[in-house]
Amino acid sequence: MAKNKIIRAKTLGDIDQRVERVIRGLGIPEPPLDLRQVRELLELDRGYYSADDPTLLQETVSRLRIAGKQVLKRPTLLAEAVRKLDLRALYIPDQKRILLDRSQPQLKHRWNEAHEIGHSLLPWHDGAMLGDDQLTLLPACHAHLESEANFAAGRLLFLRDRFTTEALDYEPSLEAVKALKPVFDNTYATTFWRCVETWGTIRPIIRLITDHPHPSRRKADFDPGIPCKHFIQSDAFAAQFSATLETDVFDLVADYCSASKGGPLGACEVVLTNDNGDMHIFFFESFSFHYNVLTLGIHLRPHVKMAAI
Repeated sequence: MAKNKIIRAKTLGDIDQRVERVIRGLGIPEPPLDLRQVRELLELDRGYYSADDPTLLQETVSRLRIAGKQVLKRPTLLAEAVRKLDLRALYIPDQKRILLDRSQPQLKHRWNEAHEIGHSLLPWHDGAMLGDDQLTLLPACHAHLESEANFAAGRLLFLRDRFTTEALDYEPSLEAVKALKPVFDNTYATTFWRCVETWGTIRPIIRLITDHPHPSRRKADFDPGIPCKHFIQSDAFAAQFSATLETDVFDLVADYCSASKGGPLGACEVVLTNDNGDMHIFFFESFSFHYNVLTLGIHLRPHVKMAAI
């Protein structure tokens, strides 16, 4: 499953307070946020490695030193974590150092860096980042920490309530996502993510990030059991439609999507059943950005069956 992890409200509040202190420390800047200023404020260093080159990765890890002393007694553990967890970036607490995978597309560096800044803001992440293989490599723990760092990154890059205020001026739609994207200078995928968080506090909304769903454009390694890169539920959707499977939703999307390579792929009203067994109508629309297809599903109304007289 590619569903997002739901974080406790108390933890969300704690993370948000830490992000707020950073933004206030920067003088409440206008968007887009300059991550260089964030690093300077937090006294963070940034470097690069390459996950595509195991030798270079090992050398990078082995050279991590503070005042001439090697930080990690087992540098092979870090290299192992990078490979096993398919990490795109790293945060090394003892050095206050962020390492970005240079082999990743430049477009993703901004989010990856903000994600690692998110780890740096959360002191309870320090012990689980790199040094304890019993904890670091435990998938459930890793996924939970990643969700918290993602939340911190989103609140930071989108300047907390500044984005919330602007997003709520729009009716939920993919057109609204495209309008908000250049304002904060983040990717469509991360803007999409924050829009769903903002719009979906009360209203059930889901978003999918997938490869092209049309059967004729699916990649050779397409796995029908895990069809989505991300299957993101708003709080309201998770509370009311928790049993909804990404495979079922993906099949509904594939039914209406055209085979067009880019641009709008189609839209349709679909019926989903909530946890009480009641049927509800959602409006789904999909747009292809060539490298990803974004799909937004918005709750419209309960499904009312018409009885024949």
